[in-house]
Amino acid sequence: MGYSFSLDDVAFLRSRHGEKALETVSGLDLTPSTMLSDITEVRSRYAPHDAALIETVRCRRRARSKLRDADGLLLTDDAGQQATASVVAAYRAAEVAGRFPGSVVHDLTCSIGAELRELVLVSGIRGVIGSDIDRVRLAMARANVPDATLLIADALTPTSTADVLLADPARRSDAGRTFRLDQLTPPLFELLTTYPGRLMIVKCAPGLDHQMLRNRFGFDGEVQVTSLDGGVREACLWSGPGVEPGRRATVLRTRPDGTVAEVEITDREDDDVPAGEVGEWIVDPDGAIVRAGLVRHYAHRFGLWQLDPQIAYLTGTSVPEGARGFRVIEQTGVTEKSLRKALAALDCGSLEILVRGLDVDPDRLRKKLKPRGSRSLSVVLTRIGRKGVAFICEPGVRF
Repeated sequence: MGYSFSLDDVAFLRSRHGEKALETVSGLDLTPSTMLSDITEVRSRYAPHDAALIETVRCRRRARSKLRDADGLLLTDDAGQQATASVVAAYRAAEVAGRFPGSVVHDLTCSIGAELRELVLVSGIRGVIGSDIDRVRLAMARANVPDATLLIADALTPTSTADVLLADPARRSDAGRTFRLDQLTPPLFELLTTYPGRLMIVKCAPGLDHQMLRNRFGFDGEVQVTSLDGGVREACLWSGPGVEPGRRATVLRTRPDGTVAEVEITDREDDDVPAGEVGEWIVDPDGAIVRAGLVRHYAHRFGLWQLDPQIAYLTGTSVPEGARGFRVIEQTGVTEKSLRKALAALDCGSLEILVRGLDVDPDRLRKKLKPRGSRSLSVVLTRIGRKGVAFICEPGVRF
């Protein structure tokens, strides 16, 4: 558990004296080797807000890779962990503005305002409202997003007539992370039934069971699974007027120049692809595409085919932008003996092992194979029909 901020702490941090103090504390190392002396120095100058200052600076540093301009934010450790990455939030804000121009958007669980920050920057959105039951986080949001309208309110109590409702139920508690939909805060079913007929966007954990959601909760909207730079971040539920039922995968990748490449696949696209012999490349589809159940749709768009109809690995003569590809060197069996012999002949030293469709522990297998050569290689282990197959490949490349 991180430091528990008070409203008095937030008021101090927002003051001119607090801002100057944050500048000073930001210059300290705050590493394990310096922490004791750093705490002593901060306490001597800024007590009783020394802990709040140190925690704020540490939270900002942890959030730099996730949140835009993190060094200017007020946040807690839990809020920073659950906050939507700025790139993902900005993409959603632009989508809302494009699909529902002139709308007022109400974030029902705004926390520290990470999502609100991106909404207020998008042209085409008429107004932004944020609400939360946590007064401390809401006070932080007021500092982080001064242009938003903010209010204390329970997400299960309608408090606005906004055109678009946005919610991110908490997936953490004192007992740790929860994966059950009925243990979210607020519970997903109650949240969806509180606003019948309203346009609503609800963020959930990426491992959401789509079929269970439809069967148990009667959800009839769109499930969007989003990844950023290879990591699946969330499953987002879109429902209400103007939303077409189905599944969608959104793959976002940050280019070296800072721009974001976007690929979207939906279940409305053609999924007629064959299964056949391995091509020049094996393609490992992005996790968002796999979790959304859109591997075949993705394959059809980019001219790929499957090794097996039940396995997510794809193959072809090229690799789509943003995907990870493995150039095939040779095919062999999956026994330790055959793998060891083939890898030794190729002078394999460093070895990456990928597995789908087989009960194999990559780390345990790597230790048993004991590659001692000088060449880096990858092995893709999978099943074709009922037979296990191994493909020895050049190291994976992100295109």
